[in-house]
Amino acid sequence: MTNKFANILETVGNTPVVKINKLAPPDINLYVKIEAFNPMGSVKDRLALGVIEAAEKSGALQPGRTVVEATSGNTGIGLAMVCAQKGYPLVVTMAENFSVERRKMMRFLGAKVVLTPAAQKGSGMLAKAIELAEQHGWFLTRQFENEANADMHSRTTAPEILAAFDGEPLDYWVTGYGTGGTLKGVARVLRERSPDTRIIVCEPDNSPLLESGVAQQQHDDGSPAASHPHFRPHLMQGWTPDFISKLTADAVDAQLIDGVMGINGNDALRMSRELAQQEGIFVGTTAGATFAGALRIAETAAPGTNMLCMLPDTAERYLSTPLFEDISEEMTDEELEISKSTPGFRFDVTAPAAPVSDDSDNKISDDKTVDLDAAQQFIDQVLSDSEQPVTMFALEWCEFCWSVRKFFAQCDIPYRSVDLDSVEFQQDNLGGNIREVLKTKTGCVTIPQIFIGGEFVGGCTETFDAFRSGQLQQILGTYGIDVAASEVLDPYSFLPKWLQPR
Repeated sequence: MTNKFANILETVGNTPVVKINKLAPPDINLYVKIEAFNPMGSVKDRLALGVIEAAEKSGALQPGRTVVEATSGNTGIGLAMVCAQKGYPLVVTMAENFSVERRKMMRFLGAKVVLTPAAQKGSGMLAKAIELAEQHGWFLTRQFENEANADMHSRTTAPEILAAFDGEPLDYWVTGYGTGGTLKGVARVLRERSPDTRIIVCEPDNSPLLESGVAQQQHDDGSPAASHPHFRPHLMQGWTPDFISKLTADAVDAQLIDGVMGINGNDALRMSRELAQQEGIFVGTTAGATFAGALRIAETAAPGTNMLCMLPDTAERYLSTPLFEDISEEMTDEELEISKSTPGFRFDVTAPAAPVSDDSDNKISDDKTVDLDAAQQFIDQVLSDSEQPVTMFALEWCEFCWSVRKFFAQCDIPYRSVDLDSVEFQQDNLGGNIREVLKTKTGCVTIPQIFIGGEFVGGCTETFDAFRSGQLQQILGTYGIDVAASEVLDPYSFLPKWLQPR
């Protein structure tokens, strides 16, 4: 790479391949390709440049025409950079539950950001983009179906990988998928030029779209016709929307995938943090998830195995998500002690970090119909447990559920959480059937649902209202539970920022 460029777009690509020295088994050569080195910090910079240049070449995009796309953030940020440099107006649609810093970055780059309801998921923001394009005559980049997306990775990412392993075998290539552009574009080149490389694809363990084997319903143009029946809200922004994209389906149909691995959200968080703290590699939750999959393979791989894992973006995209939830904004006790060890320049007051939330919606799709007796028996058993009088039926990554969890933690209220969308409750659709029984029992379709002593209290806001009125404290007191919280505590402060009134 030279030290002078005609414009910022010439800096896209040529990201480094870096060896892992502490976290990998000592006899495994595990490397990571750090896409955060792209100018706007993610692999989607490649996509953005590729689709815009292809549209210009074909004549589909003329000077001054507005570009529109649906995005979880990274594609929109990349497009904002490209459109800013080339002079195109940009409008992006994005579900409101994706991290706030992403929408701010796009607006900072001059794009307009139109939010869509979280409950309508990725397919909702895509439908909005299509609607806007048709209404206003804007150019829709169609990142999920656009062959220029995959072609860009075939021209850039794949040759970079092959060059890095020139003269030595690449035994495994591990990646996630969102649009499927990286997967399809790189995998087809590896199949041709490095046929012995095993291609492993990671996805959220509680949202196993590929592993399910269920095909995605598509319109004639390849766009999704409906949410995939196996989609569940999950932690990894940018991974696995509520549908299998056409580009991903192409990779499946072409048999470019050798294995699919389900990754737990907590493992994704942990490995992102460990990459930062042990390897000095500052990457996001999806990178942590892919790396967790690579480590799982490395545990049983033969000595001397060469592996490459894709790390899609920077951790800065996740400041308002659970990835940074345990990172204090104020000084820790240890840091305060360091401060107090010398007499000057001190702050002797500290405060807890502002609560942050993960990104998911509070909807769950039932994809099977099985006997509800097991679900009823489970509910009866849980609600009759005198040792755990407080029970919350929840979703693993739901903002409302996390708000209640934080509130209970602040008040030292012991409770049992039954996470209906977790892997444990997906067997025979138990979680979905528990929800069906709860719907009949309480008359409520939303989650969370909180019970005390077997009696239904309500959902998130009903529980908060009961605390405000003192009713919650009174009910808990009958079970010997003291609420350790100030009377001035506002439980609504535990709601994530995107749920606050605008």
